[in-house]
Amino acid sequence: MTSPPTAEERLRHLAQLRRVRDRIDREYAQPLDVEALARGVHLSAGHLSREFRLAYGESPYSFLMTRRIERAMALLRRGDLSVTEVCFEVGCSSLGTFSTRFTELVGVPPSVYRREGVHATAGMPACVAKQVSRPVRNREAPAAQRQLA
Repeated sequence: MTSPPTAEERLRHLAQLRRVRDRIDREYAQPLDVEALARGVHLSAGHLSREFRLAYGESPYSFLMTRRIERAMALLRRGDLSVTEVCFEVGCSSLGTFSTRFTELVGVPPSVYRREGVHATAGMPACVAKQVSRPVRNREAPAAQRQLA
């Protein structure tokens, strides 16, 4: 049997997880996967996934996709890029996966959001628009949230 980690070991471990989270925030548009993230902090992919979920309530992959969808929402509201261009701009390599995950988190497909999302935040300061348009994490968007305007 192993003894429970000391406070110092636990803090060091949390710092590793924070580095992974910060890397996702910085490099969300890069081709990241859990194995690459785990290698960066010298952990196995399985261990990183378990510990990340314990610390942050979702898997590293889910956190990465949420970041990508948040950025995609901002790009789609701008309206100068197509859904396909936005998909690749935020680091997704599959339009189908991007559209499915976007719809799960936001409640409407990206094409609908592109068309109507700009009206939902019209007149709001950017910092407020970002907060009110934040995607739902770790569950599908509720039906009531599906109305944009």
